[in-house]
Amino acid sequence: MKQHNFSAGPAILPAPVLKEAAKAVANYQGMGLSLLELSHRGPEFTAIIEEANALMRELLDLPSNYHVLWLSGGASMQFCMAPMNILNENETAAYIDSGVWANKAIKEAKLFGKIDVIASSKEQNYTFIPKNGKVPKDAKYLHITSNNTIYGTQWAKFPKSSAPLICDMSSDFLSRPFDVTPFGLIYAGAQKNLGPAGTTVAIVREDMLGTVQRALPSMLDYTTFIKENSLYNTPPVYPIYVSMLTLRWLKKNGGLKGIQRKNKAKAAILYNEIDRNPMFKGTVTDKADRSLMNVCFVMEEKYVHLEKEFMQICKANGMSGLAGHRSVGGFRASIYNAMPQSSVQALVNLMADFAKAKA
Repeated sequence: MKQHNFSAGPAILPAPVLKEAAKAVANYQGMGLSLLELSHRGPEFTAIIEEANALMRELLDLPSNYHVLWLSGGASMQFCMAPMNILNENETAAYIDSGVWANKAIKEAKLFGKIDVIASSKEQNYTFIPKNGKVPKDAKYLHITSNNTIYGTQWAKFPKSSAPLICDMSSDFLSRPFDVTPFGLIYAGAQKNLGPAGTTVAIVREDMLGTVQRALPSMLDYTTFIKENSLYNTPPVYPIYVSMLTLRWLKKNGGLKGIQRKNKAKAAILYNEIDRNPMFKGTVTDKADRSLMNVCFVMEEKYVHLEKEFMQICKANGMSGLAGHRSVGGFRASIYNAMPQSSVQALVNLMADFAKAKA
């Protein structure tokens, strides 16, 4: 039976990427060796990371004053690494609290400087993007989370700020084109749209670095990885390789403009069914904030008792990873870049059939 992978992460990867990545595990480019056995200092991996960097620069149209870094520790490590590298103890940074991960970033940043939470939707269980915050004039940066995986909200347009933006883009990175120049730092765990868990991309602008007065451990200093082309220590070789293959796939399929068209089409199919179907309703209170990556919905109150039955039908039809986060409940369909429209349509068909039978 065909499986439809709606998992929020580690998430679905393009089928051609998985096929090529599997071959590399057994025998990389006919060498008789697994990619997992090759030295990260050898010419084979040097070619991989150089291609990954070049593709990233091309897809994002990165100016020369931005560096592409491949790191470990997940996006959660960046919650502390970013302020450690950029914010002095006597300086202020602005944060917008739009979800669990933004809240965790705020907690870590408070260890390194003065943090001003200028807007939050926490009291409303993060059901919308809070946009009413005013950035202090002395703010070193404004930190946002572009897409909130748990709650299904997303910045449709990034906020304008007098301070450089720092953004956790983990769950919608490379899903749409955008202007990078307002951003001083972008970071993203690979396991949503880019590759397997195990590597994190950081894209940092040069002028953001070199201003903190504290001593930085080598492994937590962005400049360490800039100087060594992300090869200061043994990097996560395989996740970087799979990420490179995914970047190739993205370029081949129309780049960020091409993938955005597909993502909008997929999301429209599912949201239209949620709005039309009498059994379901979306959890995001402002439709303008609906995520194109994570579609969260629940059953209308009078049908909640049928939730388990519908989930069982979904599983029987190869739908995987549809359970909503425990803080939201209901259902969450993560429809990242690699999710085919046919899988979204299959879910929509089940929703429509279930309503005909039960509503």
